[in-house]
Amino acid sequence: MKRVIRTISLGLFGGLALQLQAQDPELTQFYAAPVYTNPALAGSAVCAYGAAGRVSLNYRNQWPNLPGTFRSFCASWDQHMPNVGGGLGAMVFHDIAGSGLLTSTTVSGVYSYLLPLDRGRMYMRFGLQGSITNKSINFGRLKFADQINPTQGFTLPTGEQTPSSSVTYPNFNAGWVMYTSKFYMGFAAHNINQPNWSFYKNPDEILPMRLTVHAGGVIPMTRSRFEENNFSPNVLFMKQRNFTQLNLGFYANKGPLVTGLWFRQTFGAFKNSDAIIMLVGFRKNRFKFGYSYDFTVSDGRSAIPSSHEISATIDWCVPPGRMPFKPLHCPEF
Repeated sequence: MKRVIRTISLGLFGGLALQLQAQDPELTQFYAAPVYTNPALAGSAVCAYGAAGRVSLNYRNQWPNLPGTFRSFCASWDQHMPNVGGGLGAMVFHDIAGSGLLTSTTVSGVYSYLLPLDRGRMYMRFGLQGSITNKSINFGRLKFADQINPTQGFTLPTGEQTPSSSVTYPNFNAGWVMYTSKFYMGFAAHNINQPNWSFYKNPDEILPMRLTVHAGGVIPMTRSRFEENNFSPNVLFMKQRNFTQLNLGFYANKGPLVTGLWFRQTFGAFKNSDAIIMLVGFRKNRFKFGYSYDFTVSDGRSAIPSSHEISATIDWCVPPGRMPFKPLHCPEF
Protein backbone atom coordinates (compact mmCIF):
# COMPACT_ATOMS: atom_id res chain seq x y z
CA MET A 1 0.00 0.00 0.00
CA LYS A 2 1.31 3.42 -0.93
CA ARG A 3 2.61 5.25 2.13
CA VAL A 4 1.59 8.87 2.47
CA ILE A 5 3.17 10.67 5.44
CA ARG A 6 2.34 14.31 5.96
CA THR A 7 5.62 15.86 6.99
CA ILE A 8 5.42 19.42 5.69
CA SER A 9 5.38 20.92 9.20
CA LEU A 10 7.39 18.29 11.03
CA GLY A 11 10.20 18.81 8.60
CA LEU A 12 11.20 15.58 6.87
CA PHE A 13 11.36 17.68 3.74
CA GLY A 14 11.72 21.02 5.53
CA GLY A 15 8.73 23.06 6.61
CA LEU A 16 6.61 23.33 9.66
CA ALA A 17 4.00 20.70 10.19
CA LEU A 18 3.02 19.37 13.62
CA GLN A 19 1.21 16.22 12.52
CA LEU A 20 2.15 12.91 10.97
CA GLN A 21 -0.28 10.53 9.32
CA ALA A 22 1.21 7.06 9.34
CA GLN A 23 0.55 4.04 7.21
CA ASP A 24 2.10 0.58 7.41
CA PRO A 25 4.96 -0.14 4.99
CA GLU A 26 4.04 -2.01 1.84
CA LEU A 27 5.63 -5.11 0.33
CA THR A 28 4.82 -5.99 -3.27
CA GLN A 29 5.95 -9.60 -2.80
CA PHE A 30 3.54 -10.14 0.07
CA TYR A 31 3.59 -13.94 -0.07
CA ALA A 32 7.40 -13.85 0.23
CA ALA A 33 6.84 -12.21 3.65
CA PRO A 34 4.10 -14.52 4.98
CA VAL A 35 4.38 -13.56 8.66
CA TYR A 36 4.06 -9.87 7.75
CA THR A 37 1.11 -10.37 5.40
CA ASN A 38 -1.06 -12.65 7.53
CA PRO A 39 -0.18 -14.24 10.92
CA ALA A 40 -2.25 -17.29 9.93
CA LEU A 41 0.36 -18.15 7.26
CA ALA A 42 2.93 -19.01 9.95
CA GLY A 43 3.81 -22.69 9.63
CA SER A 44 2.30 -23.07 6.16
CA ALA A 45 5.58 -23.73 4.32
CA VAL A 46 5.78 -27.01 2.41
CA CYS A 47 8.46 -29.21 0.87
CA ALA A 48 8.44 -32.42 -1.13
CA TYR A 49 7.76 -34.46 2.02
CA GLY A 50 5.05 -32.26 3.53
CA ALA A 51 5.66 -29.66 6.23
CA ALA A 52 8.63 -27.29 6.17
CA GLY A 53 10.32 -24.51 8.07
CA ARG A 54 11.61 -21.38 6.35
CA VAL A 55 13.58 -18.19 6.79
CA SER A 56 12.52 -15.26 4.59
CA LEU A 57 14.42 -12.04 3.87
CA ASN A 58 12.86 -9.02 2.14
CA TYR A 59 14.15 -5.63 1.04
CA ARG A 60 12.13 -2.83 -0.58
CA ASN A 61 13.39 0.50 -1.93
CA GLN A 62 10.33 2.62 -2.61
CA TRP A 63 10.58 5.64 -4.92
CA PRO A 64 14.41 5.84 -4.94
CA ASN A 65 14.29 8.95 -7.17
CA LEU A 66 12.95 11.00 -4.26
CA PRO A 67 15.24 12.51 -1.61
CA GLY A 68 14.58 10.82 1.71
CA THR A 69 13.21 7.63 0.18
CA PHE A 70 11.45 4.77 1.99
CA ARG A 71 13.48 1.60 2.64
CA SER A 72 12.11 -1.49 4.37
CA PHE A 73 13.86 -4.63 5.64
CA CYS A 74 12.08 -7.74 6.89
CA ALA A 75 13.46 -11.01 8.28
CA SER A 76 11.16 -13.79 9.46
CA TRP A 77 11.18 -17.43 10.53
CA ASP A 78 8.20 -19.76 10.69
CA GLN A 79 7.74 -23.52 10.96
CA HIS A 80 5.06 -26.15 11.35
CA MET A 81 5.09 -27.51 14.93
CA PRO A 82 2.86 -30.57 15.38
CA ASN A 83 3.39 -30.56 19.15
CA VAL A 84 1.68 -27.16 19.46
CA GLY A 85 -1.11 -27.88 16.97
CA GLY A 86 0.03 -25.51 14.25
CA GLY A 87 2.90 -23.16 13.50
CA LEU A 88 5.26 -20.78 15.26
CA GLY A 89 7.04 -17.77 13.83
CA ALA A 90 9.09 -14.68 14.58
CA MET A 91 9.77 -11.49 12.65
CA VAL A 92 11.97 -8.39 12.71
CA PHE A 93 10.88 -5.46 10.53
CA HIS A 94 12.95 -2.29 10.11
CA ASP A 95 11.77 0.76 8.17
CA ILE A 96 13.66 3.95 7.28
CA ALA A 97 12.07 7.16 5.97
CA GLY A 98 13.56 10.53 5.15
CA SER A 99 17.20 9.41 4.86
CA GLY A 100 17.15 8.12 8.41
CA LEU A 101 15.14 10.96 9.95
CA LEU A 102 12.31 8.60 10.93
CA THR A 103 13.04 4.94 11.70
CA SER A 104 10.99 2.11 13.17
CA THR A 105 11.87 -1.39 14.32
CA THR A 106 9.32 -4.10 15.12
CA VAL A 107 9.98 -7.45 16.81
CA SER A 108 7.13 -9.94 16.92
CA GLY A 109 6.17 -13.54 17.67
CA VAL A 110 3.39 -15.51 15.97
CA TYR A 111 1.32 -18.61 16.69
CA SER A 112 -1.09 -20.25 14.24
CA TYR A 113 -3.55 -23.05 14.93
CA LEU A 114 -4.31 -25.64 12.24
CA LEU A 115 -7.87 -27.01 12.02
CA PRO A 116 -8.71 -29.88 9.60
CA LEU A 117 -12.21 -29.80 8.06
CA ASP A 118 -14.28 -31.96 5.71
CA ARG A 119 -12.29 -35.13 6.44
CA GLY A 120 -9.03 -33.48 5.55
CA ARG A 121 -10.13 -32.01 2.23
CA MET A 122 -10.23 -28.48 3.66
CA TYR A 123 -8.15 -26.77 6.33
CA MET A 124 -8.25 -23.55 8.33
CA ARG A 125 -5.49 -21.67 10.09
CA PHE A 126 -5.99 -19.03 12.78
CA GLY A 127 -3.04 -16.79 13.66
CA LEU A 128 -2.20 -14.39 16.50
CA GLN A 129 0.76 -12.01 16.52
CA GLY A 130 2.16 -9.86 19.30
CA SER A 131 4.71 -7.13 18.57
CA ILE A 132 6.83 -4.44 20.18
CA THR A 133 7.66 -1.43 18.00
CA ASN A 134 10.14 1.37 18.58
CA LYS A 135 9.95 4.54 16.47
CA SER A 136 12.59 7.25 16.62
CA ILE A 137 13.10 10.59 14.93
CA ASN A 138 16.19 12.79 14.65
CA PHE A 139 14.82 16.18 15.68
CA GLY A 140 18.29 17.72 15.39
CA ARG A 141 18.07 17.45 11.60
CA LEU A 142 14.60 19.01 11.27
CA LYS A 143 14.04 22.56 10.04
CA PHE A 144 11.30 24.88 11.35
CA ALA A 145 9.91 28.19 10.11
CA ASP A 146 11.27 30.26 13.02
CA GLN A 147 14.82 29.26 12.07
CA ILE A 148 14.69 31.16 8.78
CA ASN A 149 16.88 34.21 8.47
CA PRO A 150 15.54 36.29 5.53
CA THR A 151 19.00 36.75 4.08
CA GLN A 152 20.94 33.71 5.32
CA GLY A 153 18.40 30.87 5.40
CA PHE A 154 18.09 28.35 8.28
CA THR A 155 20.57 29.93 10.72
CA LEU A 156 18.44 30.87 13.78
CA PRO A 157 17.67 28.66 16.81
CA THR A 158 14.15 27.25 16.97
CA GLY A 159 11.63 27.92 19.70
CA GLU A 160 9.68 24.77 18.91
CA GLN A 161 9.10 22.26 21.69
CA THR A 162 11.47 19.28 21.45
CA PRO A 163 9.57 16.16 22.53
CA SER A 164 10.86 12.67 23.14
CA SER A 165 12.83 11.41 20.17
CA SER A 166 11.69 7.82 20.69
CA VAL A 167 8.42 6.03 21.41
CA THR A 168 7.81 2.33 22.09
CA TYR A 169 4.44 0.59 22.02
CA PRO A 170 2.88 -2.91 21.87
CA ASN A 171 0.82 -4.02 18.89
CA PHE A 172 -1.43 -7.00 18.10
CA ASN A 173 -2.48 -8.64 14.84
CA ALA A 174 -4.69 -11.60 13.92
CA GLY A 175 -5.44 -13.59 10.79
CA TRP A 176 -7.40 -16.45 9.25
CA VAL A 177 -6.81 -18.65 6.21
CA MET A 178 -9.01 -21.32 4.62
CA TYR A 179 -7.68 -23.53 1.84
CA THR A 180 -8.01 -26.68 -0.23
CA SER A 181 -5.56 -28.18 -2.71
CA LYS A 182 -6.63 -25.70 -5.42
CA PHE A 183 -8.07 -22.64 -3.69
CA TYR A 184 -7.23 -20.41 -0.73
CA MET A 185 -8.51 -17.23 0.87
CA GLY A 186 -7.54 -15.28 3.96
CA PHE A 187 -8.22 -12.27 6.14
CA ALA A 188 -5.88 -10.33 8.43
CA ALA A 189 -6.38 -7.45 10.87
CA HIS A 190 -3.27 -5.50 11.88
CA ASN A 191 -2.92 -2.82 14.58
CA ILE A 192 -5.99 -4.17 16.37
CA ASN A 193 -5.25 -2.10 19.49
CA GLN A 194 -4.55 1.01 17.34
CA PRO A 195 -1.50 2.08 19.40
CA ASN A 196 -0.58 5.68 20.04
CA TRP A 197 2.80 6.53 18.50
CA SER A 198 2.90 10.31 18.95
CA PHE A 199 6.23 11.91 19.87
CA TYR A 200 4.17 14.79 21.34
CA LYS A 201 1.87 12.51 23.42
CA ASN A 202 -1.05 13.52 21.22
CA PRO A 203 -3.91 11.10 22.12
CA ASP A 204 -5.36 11.40 18.61
CA GLU A 205 -2.17 10.24 16.87
CA ILE A 206 -2.83 6.51 16.51
CA LEU A 207 -1.73 3.84 14.08
CA PRO A 208 -5.00 2.93 12.31
CA MET A 209 -6.13 -0.65 11.84
CA ARG A 210 -5.08 -2.28 8.56
CA LEU A 211 -7.49 -4.82 7.05
CA THR A 212 -6.36 -7.28 4.37
CA VAL A 213 -8.34 -9.77 2.30
CA HIS A 214 -6.49 -12.07 -0.11
CA ALA A 215 -7.50 -15.00 -2.28
CA GLY A 216 -6.23 -17.09 -5.15
CA GLY A 217 -6.20 -20.39 -6.91
CA VAL A 218 -3.81 -22.89 -8.48
CA ILE A 219 -4.51 -24.16 -12.01
CA PRO A 220 -2.18 -27.04 -13.03
CA MET A 221 -0.75 -26.72 -16.55
CA THR A 222 0.72 -30.24 -16.69
CA ARG A 223 0.20 -33.63 -15.08
CA SER A 224 3.89 -34.31 -14.65
CA ARG A 225 4.97 -35.41 -11.17
CA PHE A 226 8.49 -34.15 -11.71
CA GLU A 227 7.94 -30.58 -12.94
CA GLU A 228 5.57 -28.07 -11.41
CA ASN A 229 3.86 -25.98 -14.09
CA ASN A 230 0.84 -23.98 -12.98
CA PHE A 231 -1.01 -20.70 -13.32
CA SER A 232 -2.12 -18.86 -10.18
CA PRO A 233 -4.53 -15.89 -10.37
CA ASN A 234 -4.54 -13.78 -7.19
CA VAL A 235 -6.19 -10.77 -5.62
CA LEU A 236 -5.30 -8.78 -2.51
CA PHE A 237 -7.37 -5.93 -1.03
CA MET A 238 -6.15 -3.63 1.77
CA LYS A 239 -7.74 -0.78 3.68
CA GLN A 240 -6.14 1.48 6.28
CA ARG A 241 -8.02 4.60 7.33
CA ASN A 242 -8.59 6.60 4.09
CA PHE A 243 -6.22 4.46 2.01
CA THR A 244 -7.77 1.62 0.03
CA GLN A 245 -5.87 -0.54 -2.44
CA LEU A 246 -6.51 -3.46 -4.78
CA ASN A 247 -3.76 -5.70 -6.22
CA LEU A 248 -4.90 -7.90 -9.09
CA GLY A 249 -2.68 -10.24 -11.10
CA PHE A 250 -1.22 -13.68 -11.52
CA TYR A 251 1.82 -15.90 -11.05
CA ALA A 252 3.00 -18.41 -13.67
CA ASN A 253 5.28 -21.27 -12.59
CA LYS A 254 7.29 -23.37 -15.05
CA GLY A 255 9.78 -25.64 -13.40
CA PRO A 256 12.21 -23.50 -11.36
CA LEU A 257 11.10 -20.21 -13.00
CA VAL A 258 8.33 -18.01 -11.60
CA THR A 259 6.97 -14.90 -13.32
CA GLY A 260 4.17 -12.56 -12.36
CA LEU A 261 2.27 -9.51 -13.58
CA TRP A 262 0.13 -7.28 -11.35
CA PHE A 263 -1.87 -4.08 -11.45
CA ARG A 264 -2.30 -1.92 -8.34
CA GLN A 265 -5.25 0.47 -8.01
CA THR A 266 -6.04 2.82 -5.12
CA PHE A 267 -9.52 4.04 -4.21
CA GLY A 268 -11.20 6.50 -1.87
CA ALA A 269 -9.70 9.90 -1.15
CA PHE A 270 -6.51 9.02 -3.04
CA LYS A 271 -8.03 7.24 -6.04
CA ASN A 272 -5.64 6.59 -8.93
CA SER A 273 -4.13 3.85 -11.05
CA ASP A 274 -0.96 3.34 -9.07
CA ALA A 275 1.45 0.84 -10.63
CA ILE A 276 2.08 -2.09 -12.93
CA ILE A 277 4.20 -4.73 -11.17
CA MET A 278 6.48 -7.21 -12.92
CA LEU A 279 8.05 -10.10 -11.05
CA VAL A 280 10.59 -12.80 -11.83
CA GLY A 281 11.68 -15.51 -9.42
CA PHE A 282 13.81 -18.62 -9.32
CA ARG A 283 13.55 -21.76 -7.19
CA LYS A 284 16.38 -24.27 -6.78
CA ASN A 285 16.21 -27.03 -4.18
CA ARG A 286 15.60 -25.29 -0.85
CA PHE A 287 16.43 -21.74 -2.05
CA LYS A 288 14.12 -19.14 -3.63
CA PHE A 289 14.96 -15.69 -4.96
CA GLY A 290 12.61 -13.04 -6.38
CA TYR A 291 12.85 -9.55 -7.86
CA SER A 292 9.92 -7.24 -8.56
CA TYR A 293 9.73 -3.85 -10.27
CA ASP A 294 6.87 -1.42 -9.62
CA PHE A 295 6.37 0.84 -12.63
CA THR A 296 4.36 3.90 -11.57
CA VAL A 297 1.45 4.74 -13.87
CA SER A 298 -0.13 7.52 -11.79
CA ASP A 299 0.29 11.25 -12.46
CA GLY A 300 3.35 11.24 -10.19
CA ARG A 301 5.36 8.90 -12.41
CA SER A 302 7.77 11.64 -13.53
CA ALA A 303 8.96 12.11 -9.93
CA ILE A 304 8.50 8.54 -8.64
CA PRO A 305 8.86 6.28 -11.70
CA SER A 306 9.67 3.04 -9.92
CA SER A 307 10.16 0.94 -6.79
CA HIS A 308 12.33 -2.15 -6.38
CA GLU A 309 11.99 -5.19 -4.16
CA ILE A 310 13.96 -8.40 -3.65
CA SER A 311 13.25 -11.49 -1.57
CA ALA A 312 15.17 -14.61 -0.61
CA THR A 313 13.89 -17.72 1.19
CA ILE A 314 15.54 -20.85 2.51
CA ASP A 315 13.35 -23.74 3.69
CA TRP A 316 13.84 -27.23 5.10
CA CYS A 317 11.63 -30.27 5.60
CA VAL A 318 10.26 -31.09 9.06
CA PRO A 319 8.29 -34.18 10.12
CA PRO A 320 4.56 -33.39 10.30
CA GLY A 321 4.14 -35.81 13.21
CA ARG A 322 0.85 -37.50 13.90
CA MET A 323 -1.12 -34.35 13.21
CA PRO A 324 -2.67 -34.20 9.68
CA PHE A 325 -0.89 -31.66 7.50
CA LYS A 326 -2.34 -30.34 4.26
CA PRO A 327 0.01 -28.25 2.11
CA LEU A 328 -1.08 -24.67 1.42
CA HIS A 329 -0.16 -24.15 -2.24
CA CYS A 330 -0.09 -20.35 -2.22
CA PRO A 331 2.52 -18.36 -4.18
CA GLU A 332 6.02 -17.96 -2.79
CA PHE A 333 6.71 -14.37 -3.97
